[in-house]
Amino acid sequence: MEIEGRDFLNTPPMKTVRFGGTVAETLAKYKQGDTRDYDLLKYQLADPEIKDAQIINWLQEFRNCVTQLSKDHEELIYTILRVPWVGRSLAVVEEYLAFLGNLVSAQTVYLCACLRMVVSHFIPKRVRICEGGVDISDSDDDDENLPRNFDRCHQALQVIARYVPSTSRFLMPILHEKFPFVQKSSRTLECYVHNLLRVTVYIPSIRREVLEVIIGKMLKLDVSASRSEIEEVEENAMQNQTEESAEEGLFDMDEDVSADKSCRTGVMTHPVAERLDTLMAVVMAYIRDICHVNGCLDVERTKELYRDLLSVFDKLILPTHASSHVQYTVFYLCSFRQALAEAFLDHLWKILQSPSQPAVLRQAAAGYMGSFLARAKFIPVATVRACLDLLLPWIHHYIDSQDSSGRQACCDVNLHGPFYTACQSVFYIIIFKHKAILEGNMKKGLAYLQSLNLERVVMCQLNPLKVCLSSVTSVFAAITRKYQVVFCYTIIERNSRNTLPVVHSSTGGDRVTTNTNPLDSFFPFDPYLLKRSGQLIEPLYQVWEEPADTELHSTKTGQQGVEEDEDDFLCGETPQAEGVVGMTPGSYDSNLRSPSSVGSPPVAFQRPF
Repeated sequence: MEIEGRDFLNTPPMKTVRFGGTVAETLAKYKQGDTRDYDLLKYQLADPEIKDAQIINWLQEFRNCVTQLSKDHEELIYTILRVPWVGRSLAVVEEYLAFLGNLVSAQTVYLCACLRMVVSHFIPKRVRICEGGVDISDSDDDDENLPRNFDRCHQALQVIARYVPSTSRFLMPILHEKFPFVQKSSRTLECYVHNLLRVTVYIPSIRREVLEVIIGKMLKLDVSASRSEIEEVEENAMQNQTEESAEEGLFDMDEDVSADKSCRTGVMTHPVAERLDTLMAVVMAYIRDICHVNGCLDVERTKELYRDLLSVFDKLILPTHASSHVQYTVFYLCSFRQALAEAFLDHLWKILQSPSQPAVLRQAAAGYMGSFLARAKFIPVATVRACLDLLLPWIHHYIDSQDSSGRQACCDVNLHGPFYTACQSVFYIIIFKHKAILEGNMKKGLAYLQSLNLERVVMCQLNPLKVCLSSVTSVFAAITRKYQVVFCYTIIERNSRNTLPVVHSSTGGDRVTTNTNPLDSFFPFDPYLLKRSGQLIEPLYQVWEEPADTELHSTKTGQQGVEEDEDDFLCGETPQAEGVVGMTPGSYDSNLRSPSSVGSPPVAFQRPF
């Protein structure tokens, strides 16, 4: 092809025509009131067809007169910051980074604008999509240059931080402000969270705040999708896939196995669970990479991350009602080293026994303590026993204080919530760990269980068996009867007889005359439902194993009258019994003090990191 005698395909493009004078001349005219060249300069910089050579030429001139770019030139600076530099050639990127460094060092008034520009590139560019008249625009998930572009953004932040040491103070609010709406695509959220965590590698001073922002967003996702809702959606999806495969005649064994594996490890069908699964996988990969250097655990780095994550746990995770998955970030980190798990348990113990803490947080701490001990495979039986040696004396002391008060003790969750949660946690621990306690030396194991004086706990006037979940109560009763540690059935039957009937109201409907507690129970480490991130949790997690003993099984199913799930004997239970111990929903953002330790922890908790 030839145009006016020129070989169009083989001749390099002509230099782009540039109108107006130099940047210095244009700024001088603008200062005198002549804005024509100034407006033309902004127009040319905003040209979507601007060439690399032209950008480089402009940036070099801007660098030479950067001290003149005051607050009066705000529109011009914002136009420069909108220049699409990230996806350009390396020469453009290098010149642009040099310009950013010069600008923020000479004119700090533009620091936040530069930071906002860089952070805006932390997600894939938006693609306009319209289906059926509805705008469903979201990120470009197929951009293969994203990793390179993200690298350049982090180069820019490091340049800015090098020139302005106080960058972190201004950056953190911007990172929070720019966080995508949680209903955005998994890819958008994944990119942004990945980039936030990457910032903490070279600006470690903001790591705790970054973790707080990320976990706060993840908790919103977590509590918006209940366990039962996720399970229902995933089961329906699996059933539909099975029915479709059968209709299509896919009977090849290899294909069936492949489909089943894909169902177990692929994407979640539930949209909120899918987004949460993606973010959990990113955060747990970050935890792993920070704590390990060349495949070996770095103790100091791990300790620092543990402190940051524990602070976020206290502020956000512990007070959050009905979160199902986000707390597994702490579970995963504690699996790296036994001393971490013991430090976490000691921390929970201090909260539980501290009267200065709100009762709801003490209940939560007891629930976490029991669930963690029951479910974590990496916790040795010696640590389990050490925790029981803390919990049982505290429970007995509480009973003593009620007996010595001279008042008639009553079964009231509002008054004794931490006590009942501690009792339920002890029962739960024994259900899961009695085999580990008894194996090796049955005689010593039985002697240890008997030394806990569980009979006094069960028989006390506060009557914890009346308050605890019926599933926990029935299995605990069956296990302790089998080993003749304590006999609970007399109390259980008496509690059942003493439950007041439902009375019909004269205004219509039913009225319950008992002092019921409408709050549901909370076992924070119930089975993990997310598929991809769950692959990291699975080898660390103790699932519920149905006892082979037929007497224990018949006792349990006879009392509950419900079908048991293969993963968890608590699955699907909706507590409706009188005074069920539970967690209070709500936010407790203020007054989260660090509890002081009362008494000395046992030797098992005194091991250094």
